[in-house]
Amino acid sequence: MAVAYEKRIQTEIEHGRKLSARAEKIWNWEGAIGEARKARRSAFLSGVLRPGVKCLELGCGTGLFSQGLAPSGAEITAIDISPDLLVKARARVPSVRFLERDACRTGFEDASFDAVVGSSILHHLELDLSLREIHRVLKGGGEIRFTEPNLLNPHIFIQKTVPFVKEKMGDSKYETAFVRGTLEKKLRRAGFRDVKIVPFDFLYPFFPDRWLAPLTRLNAALEGVPFLREIAGSLHISARK
Repeated sequence: MAVAYEKRIQTEIEHGRKLSARAEKIWNWEGAIGEARKARRSAFLSGVLRPGVKCLELGCGTGLFSQGLAPSGAEITAIDISPDLLVKARARVPSVRFLERDACRTGFEDASFDAVVGSSILHHLELDLSLREIHRVLKGGGEIRFTEPNLLNPHIFIQKTVPFVKEKMGDSKYETAFVRGTLEKKLRRAGFRDVKIVPFDFLYPFFPDRWLAPLTRLNAALEGVPFLREIAGSLHISARK
């Protein structure tokens, strides 16, 4: 188990090295549609932050979402396993404390943070290990917020389960996606309460930016349709300790 885990860590570090030069493009955060999607996620993650809150951001990558969290006034510590991505993050957001750490073995003391947040990071991790670690470093009553890919979305399902598609799309070997019912059970099993997981986002980055306004209206309509919204591209995840 230990050998397999260390191999997984090294694979993720190498993946970060390979994509560091074009990470934002691979992750689809560029252009008007990418910016709109990023802003929406940042607003959700920041909803639990305010001055005086100690926040841990997992998997900060190049600091895109750290940049969105910083205006909250919270005391933010952001970690990532990739030294190559952290170079960009430190240059982007000097006000945030960036550390090279494993999200499953952070090294922080118990109950160190009021909030733990992250965008598209849990699906890279060994989930049970990471949830136990998040629960450990979170203070009693503290809140978590994450946005993650939804495995019930047809595009996401193909991208995360077909090896040659994963490689072409720039995914790492081990990353996956989540079904919200299964994820909710794992969160509760790890000790979290008030678990809420909501599918969102039909605003795909592959459309031309000039379509942003009509696509935004269509996205809002689709998210309001029962059953159909279950195949949205992403999940809003929140819970308390």
